[in-house]
Amino acid sequence: MPGARHSRFASSHDVELCGFAATGERRAFGELVRRHGSAVRGVLRRMGAQGAEADDVAQDAFLTAFERIAEFRGEGTFAAWVKKIAARIYLRRLQRDRRLSSMTAEAIEDEPEVPRGDADANIDLEEALKALSEAERLCVSMCFGAGLSHTEAAEALNLPLGTVKSHVKRGLEKLRTRLAPDDGVVLEGRRGNG
Repeated sequence: MPGARHSRFASSHDVELCGFAATGERRAFGELVRRHGSAVRGVLRRMGAQGAEADDVAQDAFLTAFERIAEFRGEGTFAAWVKKIAARIYLRRLQRDRRLSSMTAEAIEDEPEVPRGDADANIDLEEALKALSEAERLCVSMCFGAGLSHTEAAEALNLPLGTVKSHVKRGLEKLRTRLAPDDGVVLEGRRGNG
């Protein structure tokens, strides 16, 4: 009975679904796509992919995940694994389309500063991310949204590790400033050793 199989997949853990998908069970993988598709598209949008492009990259990521499902060992979550795949696919597109690999730290230094003390206290994360330079947005999104380490992000972007760490640090500082409450209280986690 198709309905009984579907309900079994709907209540299965992601690792179980991956096992079923590895044996060729497409409905099990379809359940994984249903569960995690919007989260993957969300990470891609935070990285800068717009509308249809985020959908296309997410679809490519899930196709790649299905083809490589036997490689998933359950050591992390399926969601994190497929987000990493999506981030890498998106970066390859950027590198091809925009020649991102030629980006240098000097070019980033020319980016305008994010204005401090914005009057709108209800700025959401999506809007705050738009205020970052492209490199900062990519590095922050990859390391915090897609779960890549600084080293993995550096390899994917073809940038030195120190450059990625700098982009993440500057990006997070800008986000803290942008998202800080109007009462002047600084968000925790900011270091004052400078």
